[in-house]
Amino acid sequence: MSCSKDKFIRVWDLETQHCLQIVGGHRSEIWSMDVDPSERFLVSGSADPELQVFRIRQSVEEGEDWSKWDVLKLFGEIPRQSKERVANVRFNRDGSLVVCQVAGKTADIYRVLDETEAARKAKRRVSRKKEKASAKSMIAEENGTIIDPLPVQNLQNPTVIVTDVFKLFQVLRASKKICSITFSPSNPPRGCLATLSLSLNNNMLETYSVDKEKVSKMYSVEMHGHRSDIRSVSLNSEDNLLMSTSHNAVKIWNPSTGECLRTIDSGYGLSSAFVGNRYALVGTKSGTLEIMDIASGSLTEAIEAHAGSIRSIVPIPDEDGTVGARGFVTGSADHDVKFWEYQLVQKSDNDSKQLTVTNVRTLKMTEDVLAVSISPEGKHIAVALLDCHVKVFHMDTLKPSLNLYGHKLPVLCMDISSDGALLVTGSADKNLKIWGMDFGDCHRSIFAHSDSVMDVKFVYRTHYMFSVGKDRTMKYWDADKFELLLTLEGHHAEVWCLTLSSRGDFVVTGSHDRSIRRWDRTEEQLFIEEEKEKRLEETFEADLENDNDYRYGQKDDAPDEGSVGVPGRKTKETVTSADAIMDALDTAEEELKRINQHKMEEQITAKAAKFQPNVIMQGHSPSDYVLNVVSSIRPNDLEQALLALPFSDALKLMSYLKEWSLVPSKVELVCRVCLVLLQTHHNQLTATPAARSLLTELKDILYCRVKECKDTIGFNLAAMDHIKVRGPFFSLKFELLDILVTSSADVCYVPMF
Repeated sequence: MSCSKDKFIRVWDLETQHCLQIVGGHRSEIWSMDVDPSERFLVSGSADPELQVFRIRQSVEEGEDWSKWDVLKLFGEIPRQSKERVANVRFNRDGSLVVCQVAGKTADIYRVLDETEAARKAKRRVSRKKEKASAKSMIAEENGTIIDPLPVQNLQNPTVIVTDVFKLFQVLRASKKICSITFSPSNPPRGCLATLSLSLNNNMLETYSVDKEKVSKMYSVEMHGHRSDIRSVSLNSEDNLLMSTSHNAVKIWNPSTGECLRTIDSGYGLSSAFVGNRYALVGTKSGTLEIMDIASGSLTEAIEAHAGSIRSIVPIPDEDGTVGARGFVTGSADHDVKFWEYQLVQKSDNDSKQLTVTNVRTLKMTEDVLAVSISPEGKHIAVALLDCHVKVFHMDTLKPSLNLYGHKLPVLCMDISSDGALLVTGSADKNLKIWGMDFGDCHRSIFAHSDSVMDVKFVYRTHYMFSVGKDRTMKYWDADKFELLLTLEGHHAEVWCLTLSSRGDFVVTGSHDRSIRRWDRTEEQLFIEEEKEKRLEETFEADLENDNDYRYGQKDDAPDEGSVGVPGRKTKETVTSADAIMDALDTAEEELKRINQHKMEEQITAKAAKFQPNVIMQGHSPSDYVLNVVSSIRPNDLEQALLALPFSDALKLMSYLKEWSLVPSKVELVCRVCLVLLQTHHNQLTATPAARSLLTELKDILYCRVKECKDTIGFNLAAMDHIKVRGPFFSLKFELLDILVTSSADVCYVPMF
């Protein structure tokens, strides 16, 4: 079974791969459906105010009121409680419950009664109806009118309707909007009918127990993941602690196990950094610098550091390149770059010393500061501004060293290599630029992502780098050869940030999809040529999907209601098939010219040379050669391959259809080819005089050939029905029954006796 936005449910035969039944009834798009485990009922949901329930045919002999080919039959409609559209319909393990989740905060749970309970409920319904009818008849007799009594058959054997089987049981109301819902596949606890799990749109998981009286929450997963975007991630110097920030919380993780160690309330954190293994710094959107104690999981101090959002927190490295205790630098949207130093202060005699920071220097800029980076030796500091420029200063004197410009949109991220030789910048213009730190020359500008580049980092002691962007991908680059080594996909939304381990053996990324992903380096060898070839194939496939040049009609020509579009899509195989058809047509045309030329030479000279056929055609005639090429194409790719043919080649192909239609096994293929070419090139065919005579001949020939196939199939079906009815008598009378199989339709042609 399949449902679609076309408001239909379709039943498919997996063996013949054909649609057996098309079921209508819904007035809007169908979003979900499910079948109970015993395969008695199918329930479908849409934006209609009711669920539709269908009975599933169990066997061919079931019921006389079933049509010959029907598999589904409408059983009835169940009114829903909510007015929002249906998002999910699910049966539980034993089929006794069905839940209908809407695109909101509620889910309706229905009880599915067995046949005995449903019959008992139907009798009660009919008896109540009888009591009401008798009461009305008494009132009517007093008024002098007569009311027809209920039929006796309905009273004794009442017909079970959908409301007798499906009964509204409970209504579940969640705290947030429900994204998806499922029943537990394991056995429920004692005294509980089922266990139901929900995923909410705030990244929470909740599990409810469904019993006879109420639906109660059993447990929920609340503290592990973030409730919103992960805007920054950072690792400590030993790579055993990971910090991530979001709109209202900071979380400390174990990057090896993925376990959340601490959750600390904070402001909207845009940047973060570790101070050793005990303290952490968080820069917020409001301009507050928060100092947190990791061991106790508490906020020790909040400093009003800037008047705008703090976009970068960069520790100042020691002269040997290691992160020391010299301090850190913050860059903000208030045009300031501030230098800070650490201090340990004891607030009272009983308290232990706590970390605090003091501002020692301030570098005033003319634009908003979007990113800050410091060279590993601490000699230079690079500042990216809103005016698309990157300014490099000397750390000791804060005098300008370089002014880098070339990006068309603001630089959002940057990093300096561990040897201090290269600076890479990532911008909203989707480009990465690699600069030399000695003279400030641009080594290469790379179109890196299909959307803004959000973060970039060098691997320690190498010129390899990772970049992430809004196109949901992370890419691995060689900054010396300017080559893309790997494209890593996995996130479902924009990737905001990344951090690298000190040894470069793993990468951590944070995304808009509220997930933190760890990427580990493997021992598998990387072959750049294979990766290039794979990317070219993916680009080719993407271009084919976006290509609208070859379609049945113009882009605005939508199919009529109830009709379908082209089955399949254009792929590399379909384009290859189209090229094979065009090559075959050209080869056959050249062969026909050679044959005609040889005939003319025979007429002119009596002793002409013997004709040598083309070796490529393998002894076939031009028509048979083209027919073999077309027949070798997979049926799923044939339509798309024919759509890619230009009109001149389509006209050549149609000239062979008259001869091909004389082959009984190729009538179906000829009809498919003719139909696709007519639909694709109808306007040009009707306007071409040479094609009119061809279409007229095909009209008469194909009609007769299709009628012969139809008569053969009808005769075969009648014979099979006759054998089905008289099968035992035939087996007694005849010892041998000759069955002839027609090759066109794969059905038996049985002689009648």
